[in-house]
Amino acid sequence: MAATTRPPTQRQRRLGAELRRLRERTDMSATEAGARFGSNQSRISNMEAGRYPVSADRVRAFAHLYSCADQELIDALANMTGRQPRGWWEQHRETLPAELLDLAELEHHATYVRVATMVHIPGLLQTREYAQVHFEAGIPRLSPPAVEHRVSFRIKRQGILYADEPTPLTAIIHEAALRIGLGDPDTARAQLQHLVDMSEREHITVLVIPFGVGPLPCSGQPIDYFGGSVPQLDTVQLDTDHGIDLLDAEAHLVHYRSVLDRFEGYALKPTASRDLIHGVTQSLER
Repeated sequence: MAATTRPPTQRQRRLGAELRRLRERTDMSATEAGARFGSNQSRISNMEAGRYPVSADRVRAFAHLYSCADQELIDALANMTGRQPRGWWEQHRETLPAELLDLAELEHHATYVRVATMVHIPGLLQTREYAQVHFEAGIPRLSPPAVEHRVSFRIKRQGILYADEPTPLTAIIHEAALRIGLGDPDTARAQLQHLVDMSEREHITVLVIPFGVGPLPCSGQPIDYFGGSVPQLDTVQLDTDHGIDLLDAEAHLVHYRSVLDRFEGYALKPTASRDLIHGVTQSLER
């Protein structure tokens, strides 16, 4: 089995990480696991880092060796194996940070997406003009070509919402994000109208947290939660000052599910949220 010549995708890294978790739960070393398979510690480590392809049969063999009885998880891991074709995002590898490609891959494979933002509209629901102003305001300042690359990439990511079987999206947005205008009034109005239009789609739920409700956890940090084919394969993405953090430890998943549930409890119902967005839009027309 030859090592892959390309950097492992986020999905390959996650598969390897899950295999490592299964092994570590048995207190078995990589050296011992390699010996049981007639291999060595280096080969096991490379598999767990996503640098070597792993077959579905090998995943099932690992699960048996590690005494994993969760058949749904085993099947889900087996479905992540093989030399799967690279997605559309790979064509951007030379122009965009790898973490953005990871984000697109996560969205593409997610069974559902939950997002929460406090001061801006979620990327999956942004208009092109709003996204452009958002990237132009970033620090460090991006060059015009870099801004265009990121805007185009963000808009293309939104394709999951328009597919024949669109990905369900729940977007929790604080009222502050509706009122902190980006760009000129026309850009702000168009963005809010787009938000209303998207909220009327069956698979999209937009919930607004009004001013005066709280206290809010996480200090306003944007949260993206991607549902996996089984809950153990969920992933949390956090936007930070130093870039994107991807979290998939069980404790993190439990924590951020609770945070999002808290946010949903604070938010207005869909119809009332839509009415609030309409009200803010009308205030911009005065």
